[in-house]
Amino acid sequence: MAVEVGSKAPDFTLNDYNRQPVTLSEHTAAKNVLLVFYPFAFSGICQGELCQVRDELATYENGNVQVIGVSVDTPFSLKAWAEQQGYQFPLLSDFWPHGDVAKQYGVFNEAAGLANRGTFLIDTTGTVRYAEINAPGEPRDQEAWKKAIAEL
Repeated sequence: MAVEVGSKAPDFTLNDYNRQPVTLSEHTAAKNVLLVFYPFAFSGICQGELCQVRDELATYENGNVQVIGVSVDTPFSLKAWAEQQGYQFPLLSDFWPHGDVAKQYGVFNEAAGLANRGTFLIDTTGTVRYAEINAPGEPRDQEAWKKAIAEL
């Protein structure tokens, strides 16, 4: 079952693409967090979505929001992708145990072994303020995220 608006966001620690641990609650202590689950690095829709985030990162940062991407990819592939695309926000590896955090958020697709497109806005108290889940081939409407951020 997916994490719902108004619930406490499950805390976690995952390695980023530099294999450094990143803990959600450490970020939410200082900023709101836009947690963006995506199926795979180097895939078309995922790249388009994260490139849009990259290009509009100042909008999120001005809204006191830290963007964090999560996929089941290895840190090594995430690092190559981040360097190739110039992503300046953390990309976290939910590789092992495979999809464990995606499962906690209710976005893990067991049949395909990937995270569905889940988006969660978590405020500084750790409460989920926005939640959306899209199927792997279904792109997200990022304007809905921006509206949720504006309402914080």
